[in-house]
Amino acid sequence: MTESHPRISKAVIPAAGLGTRFLPATKATPKEMLPVVDKPAIQYVVEEAVSAGLDDVLMVTGRNKRPLEDHFDRNYELESALEKKGDAERLAKVRESSDLATMHYVRQGDPRGLGHAVLCAAPHVGREPFAVLLGDDLIDPRDPLLARMVEVQELRGGSVVALMEVAPEQVHLYGCAAVEPTQEGDVVKVTGLVEKPEAADAPSNYAIIGRYVLDPHIFDILRTTEPGRGGEIQLTDALQRLTEDEKVGGPVHGVVFQGRRYDTGDRSDYLRAIVRLACEREDLGPDFRVWLRSYVAEEM
Repeated sequence: MTESHPRISKAVIPAAGLGTRFLPATKATPKEMLPVVDKPAIQYVVEEAVSAGLDDVLMVTGRNKRPLEDHFDRNYELESALEKKGDAERLAKVRESSDLATMHYVRQGDPRGLGHAVLCAAPHVGREPFAVLLGDDLIDPRDPLLARMVEVQELRGGSVVALMEVAPEQVHLYGCAAVEPTQEGDVVKVTGLVEKPEAADAPSNYAIIGRYVLDPHIFDILRTTEPGRGGEIQLTDALQRLTEDEKVGGPVHGVVFQGRRYDTGDRSDYLRAIVRLACEREDLGPDFRVWLRSYVAEEM
């Protein structure tokens, strides 16, 4: 009989990065607040967590990130102005972000890497399994990756990472996993992890993308994890230690994702994400696609 594990309710979103790839736009604006069509990128991520049943969200922030808190808070002056105008549609959009989830915030005082950012969540998470969502990765809501990962963790325990096959020349951009198949086609057992290996040293072309469901024992390991690649505390290194000893925090599994993912941390992919999502919008798509076809035809 399959063992059942505790229901996950908490999500952690590291959002302390400086966004240097988007300077000068991010000089005074958090990169997570850059719009993807008409919503900031971070709202898509929170919506994904909520749709997977995780309505307790902790955001790990840093200096100059106050706009993140303001976005998910009430704006009574703006709401009052819209009410007086009778603009119910825009009023609903403004209130949507503040009603999404129960939001919490903690600051990562020193930029010491993803592993350290996750460790900052320990007091809030406690000894429960939890999810980590990186704000640069947007997963299309039609492809419920996180919900699937939660399901796998509840059935198998331990930790679960999201994996995607990438071209060999891209492996060095990701954490890379050595895997073994399971009886479920989209689930693999992770037997090893390497942070950003060269193609010749990569154990496979399965790359970790920005979704994790983690056993709370990860905090114990992160507290003793030495800085790794880039002089930062790497979450990948801590997960590697879990793969070496399942008695510590259970096994590590991977869900192989084949759906739609948008990388808003890269300028080119950010632009592609805007175009793709705009094309698929009922209110914008028809006219935008006509213009886009005309533009491409002229340029070609």
